[in-house]
Amino acid sequence: MATEGIEAVFLTTHNWGTAAKFFQTLGYELEFSTNHNSGRLRNGDGPYVFIAEIPEDQVPQTQIVLKVPDADAFRPDPTVEVVTPFEDTHYGTKEMAVRDPDGRVWRLQAPAKN
Repeated sequence: MATEGIEAVFLTTHNWGTAAKFFQTLGYELEFSTNHNSGRLRNGDGPYVFIAEIPEDQVPQTQIVLKVPDADAFRPDPTVEVVTPFEDTHYGTKEMAVRDPDGRVWRLQAPAKN
């Protein structure tokens, strides 16, 4: 089984409100916000953007997330370095991290089983 393209872009920021407003001016609509300075924005049928505020002493990051329809059925090619296997997240998905040949870490996201 292969991935199904880009699911999301995860961003960290020093100011949730300013970052969310930036994306709203680019046509994204706020789907939901949390009570801890984070939230999801969407523009049409494309990948969503999830933004989370971090402390000033951390460096903001961008992470592209690839969609996997079923974590249990996903078997990466043996040449793919698995950094962390699929694990449950606090936001209702399963995530795996893999490393590409240039050393970048990619997240793979699948729905959690109920």
